[in-house]
Amino acid sequence: MNRIITVGREFGSGGREFARCLAETLGYAYYDREIISEIAKRTSLSEKYIQNVAEHKPVIPFPIHTGRTFWAVLPDYNQDVQREQHGIIRELAGKSDCVIVGRGADYILRDEKPYRIFVYSDAESKLKRCRENSSSYYGEEREFTDRELSARIEQINASRSGYYEFYTGQKWGEKSNYDLCINTSFCNDLRKIAKAAAIML
Repeated sequence: MNRIITVGREFGSGGREFARCLAETLGYAYYDREIISEIAKRTSLSEKYIQNVAEHKPVIPFPIHTGRTFWAVLPDYNQDVQREQHGIIRELAGKSDCVIVGRGADYILRDEKPYRIFVYSDAESKLKRCRENSSSYYGEEREFTDRELSARIEQINASRSGYYEFYTGQKWGEKSNYDLCINTSFCNDLRKIAKAAAIML
């Protein structure tokens, strides 16, 4: 059986960079935005549209009643994206040892017993990291105020939390749902943190 590591992360915590460094350290395949690209290849939807659907809790016009699966009430486009995403994540996990970032992969692959990591940091560290990488995060070459960045961080994390809890029924970031929780607040050297984590695995 392949070794699977899933990485959930708060926006601004450096979780994506940590996951990439961890994959490189271990010599594992790394999957993140590649999943979105693959969904786009298999559907008629754009990557931008898929990214939006794949990271936000869907708006359901009526409550899900006991005994009904969420698939039965999702809008068609949500069903298409979620089915493709679930299938692709399972396919990738079956190919080789890998590190998969976000998208509820820890829950989708729960029968495979992945090693589940969650990366977080304090508000000041998230703000500092976003400040240093604002152009890469937002694709814009302009200065953001601390208030704008803080609001954006909170918005994205709220979306990730809502998405995760809707599809998994579990609390996003709850330590009991993970095998390892990493606080990046006090170390900006994510490669160093990844190497330390690799030793623990």
